[in-house]
Amino acid sequence: MNELSDDRELEDIKRRRLMELQNQAAANQAMQEREESQRKAAEKERQDIVKRFVTPEAYERLNNVRLVRPDMVENVENQIIMLAQSGRLNRLITDAEVKSLLARLSEKREIKIERR
Repeated sequence: MNELSDDRELEDIKRRRLMELQNQAAANQAMQEREESQRKAAEKERQDIVKRFVTPEAYERLNNVRLVRPDMVENVENQIIMLAQSGRLNRLITDAEVKSLLARLSEKREIKIERR
């Protein structure tokens, strides 16, 4: 009889632990989903700001370059957002100006390898 009650207690403990783990997993998933939706909302807001201050052609160029060099596009967008927030941007940035910004950023990243 004692062995039977021990088995039941053990099963109860296992069941409670399993429920705890499932609740933790559900809470973690909910938190990850919230973080993801916040990240997407922030990215959408960022894109909306950039879109307001560049011409459609320039915006398209940024999206095309983003496929290859997302870090570079992020730097250009940061510059545009900073100019816009500081009030120094009172017109749309053209495609040629975006090209120029991208070219300047790619010049800085030139890697030189010397063989000795």
